[in-house]
Amino acid sequence: MLKQDVLPFFRAWLDNPLGVAAVVPSSSPLAELITREISPDDAPVLELGPGTGVFTRALLARGIPESGLVLVETNPKFAQLLRFRFPDATILQSDAALLRRLPVGPDTAVGAVVSGLPLLSMSPPTVMQILAGAFMHLRENGHFYQFTYGWRCPVPTRVLDRLGLTATRIGGVLANVPPASVYKLSRR
Repeated sequence: MLKQDVLPFFRAWLDNPLGVAAVVPSSSPLAELITREISPDDAPVLELGPGTGVFTRALLARGIPESGLVLVETNPKFAQLLRFRFPDATILQSDAALLRRLPVGPDTAVGAVVSGLPLLSMSPPTVMQILAGAFMHLRENGHFYQFTYGWRCPVPTRVLDRLGLTATRIGGVLANVPPASVYKLSRR
């Protein structure tokens, strides 16, 4: 997390607490955990709700080329900041629930999805739209990585079942504010 990101992030939270869901950007340890299993072979990678780019920087550190990143951000100020910070990435200013209609990548499907979206504050139908759209763009053996501040998977079991997905907790970070867990969603 960059110090200069704290104030803009806090302002975005004040404007839309349920849409941002945290008062500060995610920590570096959380960024490392959520991107731990991703390699350059997974490019292109789709990131949902990148905010100020904490997970984006971690993806770059894992060897994903900037041109191999597709960032979907609904907040116009964050989208503008991301265009400035990551000029070679594809930035789509859109609601992630519209993923089915978005031109996410070049001719190839994405190898991984990293989500910073506050799924716990969204309705099950919205979560289902986001996941269905993400898995539509995801390679057959690709995975969807989601973090949560809750104690269990942020995707309801009935949504997982309906979409034919499984969720596995891959770890937690107590040093995040608030503490967070990361889940990997996969096709059954």
